Amino acid sequence: MSDPAPSPPAATCAICGKPRQPKFRAFCSKRCADVDLNRWLKGVYAVPVTENDDEDGDKAEDAPAGP
Repeated sequence: MSDPAPSPPAATCAICGKPRQPKFRAFCSKRCADVDLNRWLKGVYAVPVTENDDEDGDKAEDAPAGP
């Protein structure tokens, strides 16, 4: 008989790597959740943007000239 399929690896905390706790979703504790929130509020996590991109993603120089 073959061995049962291996269980998937346990999900780990997005901050410290410890096993996640369902109460804190992607984190192991309130502390790690607060660390992540602080990083968002301070702007550590940011989407890079180039100055040439318009809000809809068109290049500024490709946009038609207004009246």
